[in-house]
Amino acid sequence: MSRRQFLLRATQAVAATGLPVWAHTATAAEEALTARSVTLGCSIALTGPLGQAGIEQVAGMKAAFAELNQAGGVNGREVRLEVKDDAYVAARTLQNVTEMLDAQSVFALISPLGTANTAAILPIIESKGIPTVGPVTGATSLRSQEARHVFFLRPTYREETQRLVKQVVDMGLKRIAVVYLDNPFGKEVLKDMSRALDEIKVERAGEYALAVDGKNGTELADKVAAERPGAVLLATTGTANTAFVQAFRPKAPGVPLAGLSVTVVSSELPKLAANTRGLALVQVFPDATSQKSVLVRKFQSSMKATGALPAYLTSGSALEGWLNAQIMIEGLKNAGKEPTRERLRAGLAGIRALSFGDFNIGFGNKAPYIGSDAIYLAIYADNGRRVS
Repeated sequence: MSRRQFLLRATQAVAATGLPVWAHTATAAEEALTARSVTLGCSIALTGPLGQAGIEQVAGMKAAFAELNQAGGVNGREVRLEVKDDAYVAARTLQNVTEMLDAQSVFALISPLGTANTAAILPIIESKGIPTVGPVTGATSLRSQEARHVFFLRPTYREETQRLVKQVVDMGLKRIAVVYLDNPFGKEVLKDMSRALDEIKVERAGEYALAVDGKNGTELADKVAAERPGAVLLATTGTANTAFVQAFRPKAPGVPLAGLSVTVVSSELPKLAANTRGLALVQVFPDATSQKSVLVRKFQSSMKATGALPAYLTSGSALEGWLNAQIMIEGLKNAGKEPTRERLRAGLAGIRALSFGDFNIGFGNKAPYIGSDAIYLAIYADNGRRVS
């Protein structure tokens, strides 16, 4: 498919749906694998508290596949993407994936977003043998030896938490409060944070449940500030995290805030610009704004070449989607000219050293398959400016 054809199809889809061009692919049910194409399925939030993050994930994937298709595809096959919005609701993720598989319209899955969302589809993934690349979650609970068809890119939230707690301890901070999202993701990370804090016997200033829609953000900010914590660990994400931080920071301007790689999604950072001083965030990919990174330069070149919105060129979510697409592409290449789902699974498992200069991906010999253990720490000053 030419670039012109690709952009035309995307534009036609947006005219029908009203969604941004790079956010949605509208396709009728068709064969998942033909001599000329292979179709991948993606159930992801395009609306709801993580909607913008999902839109940017899709933008990264589409750019990678568009660039590939312009060069002839994989073994002569165009890679297509069927996207369904689940609004970060696990039941809708399961419904979407079930519908795609029942219609036999997708060959494999890519980038499910969320801990509960991924957990909801794991049984069907394994029972039907559907290769699945890049769940956007670091939940340790999802990574078992039974997950033979799931290929995670991210390290675990437990590893991220250990890095974060070490930073807090090294700073000599005491009376640590934990704010967690009131869903399976937040509760699992809360356990990881509690375990890490208990191991080093750090005094606590309470644990506070934040509603997924952030509606109790202001109320929670008052409660946490009243405890006068030395620091606050954030097991939160999306618009809910923004609601809490915006309410909390004016009440406690000097209290450090520390969160995971998913705590502040790219689209929410500008909203927090006035409240980012003293914010520390774990990162599991190179900074998507850094021109020093070989990976980022490749990613941005791909995004520009395929007409992605300029704002997405510095999006960490788009970068993750682009990387997930690169993994899938490599797996399809390894699966050969006559791919089956089992050959694709083996092709993905066989990835040992997929290198992007300063970022490498490789899977071990057995499940759980985890492509990267890279962990960085970003520190922010005023106006969303990253200082390290």
